[in-house]
Amino acid sequence: MSQSDFIVLVDDGPNRPSAPQAPRWKVAVIDDDPAVHSGTRFALQDFQLHGRRLDLLPAHSAREGRELLAAQPDIAVVLLDVVMENDSAGLDLVEYIRKELRNEVTRIILRTGQPGQAPERRVIVDYDINDYKAKTELTADKLFTTITAALRSYEQLKRLTETRRGLEIIVEAAADIFEVGSLQKFSEGVLTQLSVLIDADCAGMLVLREESDNTDFRVLAGSGTYRDFAVSEHRAAISRDLGSQIEETFTAKRHSFLDGRTILYLRTATGREIVVLLDTTKKLSDTDRALVEVFCSRLAIAFDNVSLYDQLQEANANLERRVATRTRELSAANDKLQTQWSRLRSAATFKSEVLGTVAHDLKNPLSVVLGRAEMLNEFLAISPVPAEMAEAQVSHIQSAVKRLISMVDTLIGDAMKDADDIALRFEDFDLPRLAAEVAEANRTLAERKEQTITLSGPPALIAWGDPDRLREALDNLLSNAVKYTPLNGSILIEIEGDETEARIRVSDSGPGLSPEDEARLFGRFQRLSAKPTAGESSTGLGLSIVKRIADLHGGAILVDKGPLNGARFTLSLPSERFHGPDADA
Repeated sequence: MSQSDFIVLVDDGPNRPSAPQAPRWKVAVIDDDPAVHSGTRFALQDFQLHGRRLDLLPAHSAREGRELLAAQPDIAVVLLDVVMENDSAGLDLVEYIRKELRNEVTRIILRTGQPGQAPERRVIVDYDINDYKAKTELTADKLFTTITAALRSYEQLKRLTETRRGLEIIVEAAADIFEVGSLQKFSEGVLTQLSVLIDADCAGMLVLREESDNTDFRVLAGSGTYRDFAVSEHRAAISRDLGSQIEETFTAKRHSFLDGRTILYLRTATGREIVVLLDTTKKLSDTDRALVEVFCSRLAIAFDNVSLYDQLQEANANLERRVATRTRELSAANDKLQTQWSRLRSAATFKSEVLGTVAHDLKNPLSVVLGRAEMLNEFLAISPVPAEMAEAQVSHIQSAVKRLISMVDTLIGDAMKDADDIALRFEDFDLPRLAAEVAEANRTLAERKEQTITLSGPPALIAWGDPDRLREALDNLLSNAVKYTPLNGSILIEIEGDETEARIRVSDSGPGLSPEDEARLFGRFQRLSAKPTAGESSTGLGLSIVKRIADLHGGAILVDKGPLNGARFTLSLPSERFHGPDADA
């Protein structure tokens, strides 16, 4: 028989129990989008804080979220969507958590994919939430940072809450146990209140050694498995190992926190020595230990002088006042930071809008300057130079440059005000003449694409409004028509008016507007589905500017299919002297 036929048994030694894992942080993810759940799990799969991992608890509706939070009140953080069953489902759940469940410890972070549904400033002010994030800004790194900050805040607030609860129990316990007549009943009350203080069932024993007796001690009270020890009162009822631990505590004169056992040492002012022994399966936290030590230190005093209870009440009141003062200071600082952040965001948003408007409004006059300059360059190549034609181009360039200067001055003035504070200068002006000037300014661009611009209407029609703003609106409409009309196409400008309003229509022979275009036509930075016919660029601001100018004049801008089978935009202005909210009197 060969050696390979033998089975060798190897003794691995005694089985060692695996180290208990630290409890996980409970994080509820309440969102009706499955992709958000999977993305959150992926981003936080390796998350650890203080050696504790995450336990992500999913809920796919506000109703499921209510059930989850009611069943598990120890959830640390809630990642909550705003819009689920309805537009305010998430905000209603916040109210339920704070007011009905009375849960002020759990940190609530709103995540929304539709920031417009719940404006950040209103939500922060009106609802007791701890953070507000758009889903688009919550990258994996930012989600990690946000969760870490929320868990630390939760841990600190929970510790503060537990401390406050423990101090309240201490005060209530003192009021109860100080009323007990006998020392034995007093000791029984001590063990009962310690069990309540650490929130766990435990077996306990309280033994006393008088100053005159340094060799023996007696059991004043017992609970759980030590209940019967108080019958004999003396050390003889205690096992040798247990008696040795108690004796070592008397000798060392300090507390001992062992696995599954806590032994506390007390010495009163009159020289009495007390040992309190507690057996519990619950591992005492730092907060539990601190509370137990505070409780026992008060007990040492209580054995000799119950009147010091008033000082304990005063110390507790001072602590609460300090906590309340610090909380108010932190809240005020947080409110100040939120206000500054909102102002910075508003300034950044307004800056972007101003830059976009400048880029759009300056493009058309610059195109005119470029086109006229090219024509002027062509004239200079002719011998002799056609002076009248060259002078006409120079005149057009000067006019466009003046428009640029005027627009820059206006934009600088508007930038000094809030975004909604745009001043209008109302006066009487000749609408056909203004339309002819705009048409002439854009004619060069149209001629380069071999397009025809036709202007029809009465020779004169006096309108009431801001001619500079209306020239800007009409220039945007006409430049769009040139941009989307094909080569050799036609553009029609029609002017008409009656007793109620003046109307100017711009029609093109382009591809027209799709239903999707019409739904988002006048939004900021919205580009049309059709492509410019000569590769021109588009900022998506022109039509929103036209809409804003029309509204400030009390008018309207409408769109339909025009006579040239393309889009037709109608800008209407009231004939009466309308003064908008920003108009000069």
